[in-house]
Amino acid sequence: MKHILSHTNVDLLAQLACSRVLLAFDFDGTLAPIVAARDRADMRARTRKLLQAVCELYPCAVISGRSRKDVGARVSDARVKYVIGNHGLEPGRNIASYEREVTAATPELERKLAALRGVEIENKRYSLAVHYRKARSKRKARTAIEAAVRTLDQPMRMIAGKLLVNVVPEGAPHKGDALDALRAREGADTALYVGDDITDEDVFELDQPGRLLGIRIGRTRRSAAPYFLRDQREIDALLSKLRALRANGRS
Repeated sequence: MKHILSHTNVDLLAQLACSRVLLAFDFDGTLAPIVAARDRADMRARTRKLLQAVCELYPCAVISGRSRKDVGARVSDARVKYVIGNHGLEPGRNIASYEREVTAATPELERKLAALRGVEIENKRYSLAVHYRKARSKRKARTAIEAAVRTLDQPMRMIAGKLLVNVVPEGAPHKGDALDALRAREGADTALYVGDDITDEDVFELDQPGRLLGIRIGRTRRSAAPYFLRDQREIDALLSKLRALRANGRS
């Protein structure tokens, strides 16, 4: 992985800024710091201001695991052009069928996990997030959650997260599918995507040389992203650079 903000990569970002590019971002851990209380997640004031400026210069999208309504409220003042929720499936086709699958799976999963202390099921209508941050033994909790999901009557896809397990209808569109659809809708030649979690690997693993620049928050050999930011706070530096490059190009 290469540091996207290094001097050697300035030309790459400049080329993107001059192209028909779509900018896309995850929310938690990318635009906003990870917090213990998920309802309190918010962008820093500087990040919010920079995102507002970038959204005036580029078509931008936020593709989040949160529900579309939830994440939309958190970025509304930035006037993001596209807001996608539930790991890429909201809004989208067949969404009513995904809701039915989640509705059917929820009480069954609640019964299977009822004895586990510190485990909370968040129902996002079209997907579930099973949080185990408060569990005393996090390894045992995660193992039990995964076992419970595997034995559901309705097959579901599991995507690991930071102290949570995402439960998504099998066959539903993922973040990579959502990004492809948005790029086509926008008529963009390229896309830049920034994310921090395993769900973002669905984007990073797209095999599209020259059409996608994937940037991960935090360097790791386990990611398919070719570029990285050192930590979440560096999102401000990236947004600032993208703003300057496009603004200068229009002056």
